[in-house]
Amino acid sequence: MEIKSRVPGKVLEVKVSEGDSVKQKDVVLVLEAMKMKQPVAAPQDGVIKEIKVAAGDRVSQGTVMIIME
Repeated sequence: MEIKSRVPGKVLEVKVSEGDSVKQKDVVLVLEAMKMKQPVAAPQDGVIKEIKVAAGDRVSQGTVMIIME
């Protein structure tokens, strides 16, 4: 499962590490979009397989930020 950006913005904080187990609705990262903080939550229970962004990165709409399994 891929977690993609719904809006263009800047990654403020990545709250998980590769290998972490997460529950549905756990916040995995925080984006800044339109001068507002936008928490991004896990869509389902799973394990973080790969983190493709870091704090400070700019992302476009549809950018894959995290891969879960």
